[in-house]
Amino acid sequence: MFDTILLTIDVEDWFQVENFKSVIPYATWNDRELRVERNTHRLLDLFDAVDLNPKTTFFILGWIAKQLPHLVKEIHNRGHEVASHGFAHELCTKIQPSEFKEDLIGSKHFLEDLIGAPVIGYRAPSFSINMDLLRIIEDCGYQYDSSYNSFGMHGRYGKVDFSGFRKTGIAYAVSDSFHELPVSNLTLNKHVLPWSGGGYFRLMPFSLFKLGVKKILNNTSAYLFYMHPWEIDPNQPRVTGIPRSYQFRHYVNLQKTYARLYRFIKAFNHCQFITLRDYLNMTLCPLRHD
Repeated sequence: MFDTILLTIDVEDWFQVENFKSVIPYATWNDRELRVERNTHRLLDLFDAVDLNPKTTFFILGWIAKQLPHLVKEIHNRGHEVASHGFAHELCTKIQPSEFKEDLIGSKHFLEDLIGAPVIGYRAPSFSINMDLLRIIEDCGYQYDSSYNSFGMHGRYGKVDFSGFRKTGIAYAVSDSFHELPVSNLTLNKHVLPWSGGGYFRLMPFSLFKLGVKKILNNTSAYLFYMHPWEIDPNQPRVTGIPRSYQFRHYVNLQKTYARLYRFIKAFNHCQFITLRDYLNMTLCPLRHD
């Protein structure tokens, strides 16, 4: 059995991140330069150019899908998985359950209408999840969530205790028909270190990051990575009026990310790169060999 790398892309643009909300409110989004299409195309072309032909899960923001429906169709037509990232990048823990349910159903149906195929996966903005919200996601017709980040030192990440749930591979069975696929972190001496991608991937020396991924694979045989299209775009507009820590986290090493992602895929060319949908199907319903 091959080790598995699960690449996931949160399709949102540079101005939609939570760290910029104090200076870029939702009402101004239509006035901002859209750069997500060209950046997503670069990622798609990179995946096509690599010999492994990795298949990826794209968690697409409904607002982006509404602006760029042809991009959603292209992601699907190139053989990748389309999943939901909600509509307006609101923290799930900060809105009413009725609003959350409306967001879940609306984004799911909109994406399904675009690609003509079921959308079964969801990721919460900023990993803002809890057990009550997971139950709502399941009730809205999704088969899996990928919003749990076990790194405990980030204030927006949700808190969920999965210790009592059945685990197959890296998938936790929330119910018989709904699973959690958490992003991957590294545990050393009972300390959880952020190793799942995003800013941590940009900040950490590549050789060190690779060693951590190898250790995760040795323990679980699967590694779940995430990033955003804006992370390969060093020429994006610079936002001011936010804390320096936010500026650092957003802009650090943007000029290196594209090449680093290519190196990452090549470094693990002995692994299979598949979508979350396919991993779930493979893990829960393994093929029988006569």
